[in-house]
Amino acid sequence: MPSFRATIQITGLRPGHAPEEVMDMAVAAVGASHVVEANQLDIVAGIPRITVRFMVVASEYDAENQFARNAAVSMAHGVNMVATTGALRTFRRSAGKWLTV
Repeated sequence: MPSFRATIQITGLRPGHAPEEVMDMAVAAVGASHVVEANQLDIVAGIPRITVRFMVVASEYDAENQFARNAAVSMAHGVNMVATTGALRTFRRSAGKWLTV
C-alpha cells in the first residue's frame, strides 16, 4: 500500500478547544478512511505544523493520489473545527523521497 502524508499549518486555536484536540481531530479525520501510520507536530519558521502519515489501498496511481488528496481535505475540514489553519499539502512516498501530490 502506498504511503502518503498530509501537512497543515496551525495558526491558532478556536475558543474552548485544547491544543491536543488539533492532532486528535487530524488523526481521526484521516483514520476514518485510511490506516494512519504516524503523526507529529513540528514548528517551522515559528508556525506549528502537524503531519499525519497514512496508507492508501493500492489501486491505480492517479486514483491513489486522489484518495490521498481527499484524505488531506478531510483532515483540514476536521482540524478547522478546532483550530485556524494555513497551508495544506499532500505528499507521496516514492523511491525514498516525499513528492508533492
